[in-house]
Amino acid sequence: MATACPPLSLPPAYLPRRSTRADPARRALPSVRCSAVGEVVAETAAVGTAEEPLLVSAIKGRKVERPPVWLMRQAGRYMKSYQLLCERHPSFRERSENVDLVVEISLQPWKVFKPDGVILFSDILTPLPGMNIPFDIVKGKGPVIFDPLRTAAAVNEVREFVPEEWVPYVGQALNLLREEVNNEAAVLGFVGAPFTLASYCVEGGSSKNFSKIKKMAFSEPEILHNLLQKFTTSMANYIKYQADNGAQAVQIFDSWATELSPVDFEEFSLPYLKQIVDSVKETHPELPLILYASGSGGLLERLPLTGVDVVSLDWTVDMAEGRKRLGSNIAVQGNVDPGVLFGSKEFISKRIHDTVQKAGNSGHVLNLGHGIKVGTPEENVAHFFEVAKGIRY
Repeated sequence: MATACPPLSLPPAYLPRRSTRADPARRALPSVRCSAVGEVVAETAAVGTAEEPLLVSAIKGRKVERPPVWLMRQAGRYMKSYQLLCERHPSFRERSENVDLVVEISLQPWKVFKPDGVILFSDILTPLPGMNIPFDIVKGKGPVIFDPLRTAAAVNEVREFVPEEWVPYVGQALNLLREEVNNEAAVLGFVGAPFTLASYCVEGGSSKNFSKIKKMAFSEPEILHNLLQKFTTSMANYIKYQADNGAQAVQIFDSWATELSPVDFEEFSLPYLKQIVDSVKETHPELPLILYASGSGGLLERLPLTGVDVVSLDWTVDMAEGRKRLGSNIAVQGNVDPGVLFGSKEFISKRIHDTVQKAGNSGHVLNLGHGIKVGTPEENVAHFFEVAKGIRY
């Protein structure tokens, strides 16, 4: 049936403003939906409780007034404040392993943009030293694994990760972030997925063709399965540790799983992701888990089989088509092209509204389809958040 008004938003003058501080009880704001021509129906929509931020409410399928919004890599090199901090602390390892610096960097975008998710500033490789895998992140080169894992003997030396012993600063930082954010946003943790971590460790760092890990997968699969199992057990424990220290949702990054064919994804990634989810849900059944795999269009129908609560889409998948392919029982995140943030403010607004309209009014977390790119104008990021937070279903 035709509608008499736009499906997503009203002019700014008519939009109710959300307080930047969480109320002590669930608060309802007036919202408007369109029905038959000429008919405007008033509704109310929850924006969260003192116990449950908007982002968590949306993921759990509750009725919300607008999609929550945060951006991958929202703390990082595009921000002038981060650049100045890097001048004083040039080592990435220092910035990501010092409690005070982790908290300061994590809060930089929060203080400026007030996103609905505040993600811990860290790296998916942070657990590696605690697993007996030395590494560093070299400026201009990226991650470097000093002793790549390419033999059964090397994999046997990998030990189970005990976060309490090796990354106590992560737990301390998460607790401090919860205190600082005070449930006005959800505090997010994250981990790397087993296949992606294994890819770094076997390749020795980043890779373009992944020939070394594929050689292992296709000629000595038992060695790779042994390594993947070690990462699976360790990352499940790491997620639980983050949740116990304040993370209200955790994102799993399987950045390199999409280098696998569907049949190989089903052997070398999917069962290990499912193990992680099953293990976490046994002890933390209410913790939302988000899965992001860049370039996952060819694997999309398989991603919900992991059991995660949210699939984060990259920008190469049309949001409406992605929703249809994933099914109605899972939330989605994304998926504006990060390059859009180099466009005009009008163009940015258009793409935001297009994405939100295609995602529908339930179970959607607005985000980019990848991390913010270096050189993105801060004022365009500010505009993204302003437009996103002004939307009303």
